[in-house]
Amino acid sequence: MNRRAAPHRGIDVHYGDGDDARPSKTRLKQQSQELQTLGQALAALAPDRLAATEMPESLREAIDAYRGTRSHEGRRRQMQYIGKLMRSVDEAPLREAVAAAALGTARAAMKLHETERWRAELIADDEALTRWLDRHPDSDAQRLRSLVRAARRDAEGIGPEERQPKSMRELFRFLEPFVPLP
Repeated sequence: MNRRAAPHRGIDVHYGDGDDARPSKTRLKQQSQELQTLGQALAALAPDRLAATEMPESLREAIDAYRGTRSHEGRRRQMQYIGKLMRSVDEAPLREAVAAAALGTARAAMKLHETERWRAELIADDEALTRWLDRHPDSDAQRLRSLVRAARRDAEGIGPEERQPKSMRELFRFLEPFVPLP
């Protein structure tokens, strides 16, 4: 006996002409995925940065639980929960905190590269010492000259396996406070 289900009467099936105020299911899933991605970025923040970020306590606890979870499935489900909590939160301050952390990391890397560049120039070129002292007159010239001489001595004619990086490190540590964040 083959029975067919009778069509539901009284239900007005409306196939989108664009007037529907609700977002589509696909759009809801995209928003959920975006919130989960933001949640992962928040979970990756340093604890002090996360503590300084304004958010509801329930979201903070959910992020802490995510950090403590080790199983893949548990982390996936916890991230879905974080995404659910974030639907009711203003996400602008959270996005700003993540962007500020990324910018801070990039600026620190740029400072590191600039310091390394100065160190290499000072070791390779005598004129670089004069340029450094012109730009940073408050630096200790005698100590800088001594560190540069030691680094040059270590770098000259010695193979990489015999090189002692101590003087290079000392020179880097001396230069670092003088190089500003970009």
